Amino acid sequence: MSPVSRARVEALRILCRVEEDQAFADLALEAALERAKLPARDRALTTEIVYGTLRWQRRLDWILAPHSRRRLDRLDPWVRNLLRLTVYQLQLLYKVPAYAAVNDAVALAKHRSHGEAAPFVNAVLRSLTRSGGNLPPLPEDPVEAAATRLAFPSWLARRWAKRFGLDEAERLMTALDERPEVIVRVNLLRCTRADLAKRLVEEEEVACSPTTFVPEGLALEEPGPAFRFKAFKEGWFTVQDEASILIGHLLGPKPGETVADVCAAPGTKTTHLAALMQNSGKVVAMDPHAARLKLVAQSAARLGVKIVECHRGSAESLAPLFNDRFDRVLVDAPCSNLGVLRRNPDVKWRRTEADLPRRAARQRAILDAAASMCRGGGTLVYATCSLEPEENEEVVLPFLEGHPQWRLDPPAEAEFPIPFERPGVLRCLPHKHGTDGFTAFRLRKT
Repeated sequence: MSPVSRARVEALRILCRVEEDQAFADLALEAALERAKLPARDRALTTEIVYGTLRWQRRLDWILAPHSRRRLDRLDPWVRNLLRLTVYQLQLLYKVPAYAAVNDAVALAKHRSHGEAAPFVNAVLRSLTRSGGNLPPLPEDPVEAAATRLAFPSWLARRWAKRFGLDEAERLMTALDERPEVIVRVNLLRCTRADLAKRLVEEEEVACSPTTFVPEGLALEEPGPAFRFKAFKEGWFTVQDEASILIGHLLGPKPGETVADVCAAPGTKTTHLAALMQNSGKVVAMDPHAARLKLVAQSAARLGVKIVECHRGSAESLAPLFNDRFDRVLVDAPCSNLGVLRRNPDVKWRRTEADLPRRAARQRAILDAAASMCRGGGTLVYATCSLEPEENEEVVLPFLEGHPQWRLDPPAEAEFPIPFERPGVLRCLPHKHGTDGFTAFRLRKT
């Protein structure tokens, strides 16, 4: 039996965990790589195969279907995922030789099923390679065709086509199919952007360039586990997308103020607020989960942040303790995460349209509680990593109608790098801005 690539063994194991156990791909990948102790090259290949297979899952199934005598949804999950990850390598990961990918798949099937599934796997993949890369016909419906070609669930493609028009929806889906850049936020409490750029080049041989919209961001020119860098461990930076960094700037906390982050874990935005405040004042970090709140404290300690005070509990349960206490409040609301599919492609296949209104009830409750904690004259930012109206406009605008002491407070156009949409919405769009998809509102209490 041919030796099986350890990278592909781990990739298959992770993909099966994501499908069968509903594991989150990023957490499953991190745990598997830590356990397997793979060399750097195999770590990179495992990561690429997992995210690529999840990102292109629907397209891969469309390519596979004509070559399988059995319906894909009736195959054992490990066989289905083995075929998917192999076709991903054959069709979209051109650095992998076809013979190596097919041979590994057959060897893995022999190892996994004592040879019983290997003939089937071999037949499907040989049929595919004999086709010379010819693709099956797309559905006649243009939205279904786009959803198939760009690997999105039909409900989401149809929703975006209706809202943005099909051409722009295709551009959005195309942007969300791209491998995201690694963006890091320089910890200005420890160093300057120039200092960090120099250190990354000298210590890690990683080139980087300044980000477009935020003054403390660097885009790394090579993907990789930045959290393994010595500079990360010493608190010189944290990994954070530009859209997420912009949320902190929109809230605009000042040194000496008292600020709340009511959905704080894992602490990325919390520590940014503290840095903007120059470690002067107080940031109260709230989260209902003790384990996730611990991540906030760990992040603050690594970055040298001294002003974060952690409180376990939901915004609703803690609101009576902090009535009218804060100058500024951040609501980074839990949401569908449909704006960050570049980084979490498995979310595409978890969500349904029915999830959106169900989440909105929780978001409204958090916003109501957070607003009660803000002083008169104070500022609140409501943000999600979602572009969907149910989680954004349909939460914030009814809140404003029921709370006349609050009003929208978008910055002047010259004050912010991305123009706001009417009536006062920040919309970071992957296909327009190159960022993750975020929506945010700044409100002021009169």
